[in-house]
Amino acid sequence: MKLIVGVTGASGTIYALRLLEALRDRGIESVLIMSGNGEAIAKHELGEEGPRRMRELSSEAYPNDFRCPYVSGSSRFDGAIVIPCSMKTLSEISMGHSSNAISRIADVALKERRPLVLVPRETPLSAIHLENMLRASRAGAIILPAMPAFYMRPRDIDELVNFVVGRVLDVLGIENDLYRRWAGWATSEDS
Repeated sequence: MKLIVGVTGASGTIYALRLLEALRDRGIESVLIMSGNGEAIAKHELGEEGPRRMRELSSEAYPNDFRCPYVSGSSRFDGAIVIPCSMKTLSEISMGHSSNAISRIADVALKERRPLVLVPRETPLSAIHLENMLRASRAGAIILPAMPAFYMRPRDIDELVNFVVGRVLDVLGIENDLYRRWAGWATSEDS
């Protein structure tokens, strides 16, 4: 299995880093494409070594332009994830506008009926954001906002990040145990 991982200019680059770790741990090939703003935010959020670490975890890495071989429908990949997905990238994808490799690969995934998971990280959401999400969903994208659950009583940020990344893997049919799954209401003895 080969998955494209696009990192755009929204907060939440820790999700991309953890996804790349999870894919590598499962022996799944990953192709990393970072936008310029995605790289800048990764440096800010994860430190100077963040983007370098992401590249090391991926099987391949390309600039966010049309030199990337995966911008063609004839290229072989099994799905794409944009994590985090900026509202600019969401807008491009929902409108079929391909100005860079990430939005073009998303377009290829949709037209070739390959899984496309978009992980928007924005709050609050405007009507424009919501309409773009609905348009992308109707075209076949899976909209998976970075909204962790709290039923598992997370102890730290890693557990919150693992929940979101685990759900991304779930919708792609990739087995994982990154988070504790819902098992029903706890009894008073469990509290």
